[in-house]
Amino acid sequence: MASEYFPSERAARPLKLNTSLSYCALETKAEHKRINRDSTDLFIQTYFALKQEYSKNKLPVLRQIIFLASLKFLILSFAKINIYRALKTILSKIFIFIILAVATVEAYAQHTSVRMVPSGTNAEKVITSDNIRMQVEFLTDTTFKGRATGSRGAAEVALWISRRYESAGLTPFGGTWSRSFKVGDVVGRNILGFLPGKREASKEMYVIVCAHYDSHGIIDGNFYPGADNNASGVAAMLSVAEMFNRMKQLGRSYGKNLIFVATDAKEQNSAGAEALMEDIKNGNLKDPVNGETITIDRIHSTVVLDILGSTLAPIHKDRKDFLIMLSGGQYTFDLTRANEGKGLGLDIATSYYGSKSFTEMFHSRFGDQKIFVQNGLTCVVFTSGITMLTNKTGDTADTLDYDVLRKRIFLIFHWLEKIL
Repeated sequence: MASEYFPSERAARPLKLNTSLSYCALETKAEHKRINRDSTDLFIQTYFALKQEYSKNKLPVLRQIIFLASLKFLILSFAKINIYRALKTILSKIFIFIILAVATVEAYAQHTSVRMVPSGTNAEKVITSDNIRMQVEFLTDTTFKGRATGSRGAAEVALWISRRYESAGLTPFGGTWSRSFKVGDVVGRNILGFLPGKREASKEMYVIVCAHYDSHGIIDGNFYPGADNNASGVAAMLSVAEMFNRMKQLGRSYGKNLIFVATDAKEQNSAGAEALMEDIKNGNLKDPVNGETITIDRIHSTVVLDILGSTLAPIHKDRKDFLIMLSGGQYTFDLTRANEGKGLGLDIATSYYGSKSFTEMFHSRFGDQKIFVQNGLTCVVFTSGITMLTNKTGDTADTLDYDVLRKRIFLIFHWLEKIL
């Protein structure tokens, strides 16, 4: 009786192939015909078995077409071959072995749910230059009056960042995005969001990515918008969070956990970064997933994004598409690999315009990074450098290069992928 797998009753009987090479010279013509018939049947059986397996597991259409077309070609060709000669008999067995081997591998791959790891390049699609521009323009709007620490404008921006965290799929710490602290007579607010890693390691490690969102506000009636310093860094941090969320949606996870922090009061001697470190040292920062205390020894590294959108102070005069990485240490090579491997081609510097003293000063004495360094943490700073507009009223949204900023964001994201 013909079955789903066997086109004829004859094909259903056991097949016997003599593997001895001497067989070729000894068998009769009738036996050769039987071998030809049985070998063809085996091809047909394999074809129908594979076809059913492919239809069940829904392999990519193009892959099915190529493989099944090749298989049909072999079957039809083989059926017409006169295998009275030894060479053709041997080749038939080789064909059978190859096809059965491929079938075994394909079936194993399907049943073990082997999946391709999604590339980080997929995440680039969610970030556009126009979107980055809109974020910077929003943060520098006169409505928020320069985002001075303790002001109503800063509080409204903190709420906006919280909503952006939520839309990016981050998780709050202790059920709240905001962590308040006192700085002089006013209250500052750090905004924290969490993205878990694989959760497989016995001891979880964390990477902190931060950017300060405060600026100078209004001084003597003069409005300081703070576009490059540091609406650009905030937009970059939020974009990186969105990109990692996109990878999470695609099924990708990483070996370390990410903590995103929009720090307040950087312009007040980095009081926000200091408050964050106090929370960690006092055991007040708990992992939102397992509830364990995040201690300093479990902080793998910190990453500071500060002054990141300008092209007014290039490393080399003929290159405006550049990025400065300070204290990258062992991770510098990862940045180079990401820059070349993803085809971004940014002009990279690992010192502050070639000056050892300025590099040390910018990394260890200025900005939020100094707080992390003082507490013994590895800290990597990404910046486009101080310009003639930094901390001036002219630091406006229209002075930034958003196409270059987008490329910088992509490089930072791909670099983070490598160290996680």
